[in-house]
Amino acid sequence: MSFLKNDDIAAIATACGVGSICIVRLSGANALKIALKLTELPTLRPRFATLAKIYADGEFIDEGILIYFKSPASFTGEDVVEFQIHGGFIVAETILNELIKSGARLAQPGEFSKRAFLNNKMDLSKAESIQSLINARSQGAAKLIARSMRGDLAKFTGEIRDELITTLAFVETGIDYADDDLPSDLLESIRKMLNENSEKLEKIVNISQSRRGLIEGFKVAIVGKPNVGKSSILNALLNYERAIVSEEAGTTRDRVEENLRIGTHLVRIIDTAGIRKNAGRVEQIGITHSYKAIDEADIILAVFDGSNVADEQDMQILNSLKNSKKQIFYIINKCDLTLKFELSNLIDPLKISAKNSADQIIKTLEIYLNAQDIDGVILNSARQIECCNVANNAIKRALNLLNESELELFAYELNSAITSISAITKPFERDEILDQMFSRFCLGK
Repeated sequence: MSFLKNDDIAAIATACGVGSICIVRLSGANALKIALKLTELPTLRPRFATLAKIYADGEFIDEGILIYFKSPASFTGEDVVEFQIHGGFIVAETILNELIKSGARLAQPGEFSKRAFLNNKMDLSKAESIQSLINARSQGAAKLIARSMRGDLAKFTGEIRDELITTLAFVETGIDYADDDLPSDLLESIRKMLNENSEKLEKIVNISQSRRGLIEGFKVAIVGKPNVGKSSILNALLNYERAIVSEEAGTTRDRVEENLRIGTHLVRIIDTAGIRKNAGRVEQIGITHSYKAIDEADIILAVFDGSNVADEQDMQILNSLKNSKKQIFYIINKCDLTLKFELSNLIDPLKISAKNSADQIIKTLEIYLNAQDIDGVILNSARQIECCNVANNAIKRALNLLNESELELFAYELNSAITSISAITKPFERDEILDQMFSRFCLGK
């Protein structure tokens, strides 16, 4: 369904459920008129909280606070009225239905933010940052996203964008006005600028990809052969009996997932089926899911039974992880029993007894997760990462073409880079090239 430009939209802006306050938001040219119809007030003073009785079908339904934001000084850039009412599903739904009966329609997902973008109240990076902030899984993530909302990401991409546009203006002028001499050091300056921006894009992509867990939440997979105590570790981490624990090998045949708060981070813990050879058909399905969990995870807890001598199955686990680029913590469990397990190639293993405590694992994870918090700018979404990758690849191709003096093809690749980097904040318009050309050159001879 396409968005209509001038119609009025309404939606419940707070999460469903019982609470003290619920917000119903209304936006559009007739927002004030519709709101007054529900309240029987003569008017609303902009940006002031007004206590009012609210009516539905002529009957009193609730008493709440109304705030009117007059266009263009509102979130969407249109007239906006917010109804702050008592929490609960029925009252909010009743008021929303009354707004729709009075001429508004139900807003599409993200439509308030889209109208804000279309009315130049925010760029795309800020719009995505709002969504990322809602879904932030740690305080560190919230701080990073807040920088994007503040405009740090827009500034980062804007500086690259402006340099590329300026360069394209120089080059296109050189193509169109070949009789005019360009500065002798121009080509070397262009090469330097492109190399620097390529390095900036590579750096922010690498940092963002390695820190995706900050935004989306880190996934922690518990892996090992059967009966090493993986489910006991999960239960100890959660501090309740989430998974079935048995001395019988192969008890866990499917992945068990739970959220866990570690310090300021919310992580996803995945308990997997024990990995071993010669498993039955059903258990083998669980083992396939275990390998999939290893691929998905950001952090792997590789668990070994300290009360038994290391065997071929333990080596199978190690071999499956040796080429992994994930963060791996090695754990020797059942250390309350006589320690028989020895493998010299385990890196700083944690020796625990899950039956007694998993505090050592939690402390180790917290130290690691806290170390992932960074200062600076980060890309908030896979779309932004892809935009930077596409732009960087175009810049690299442009550099090769510049070295071959293929200015037309160079300009084409530079256009592609500008279009991609601009997609993070605002679409690129060709008029910007003309602005640069006319501001820097005297073309009328």
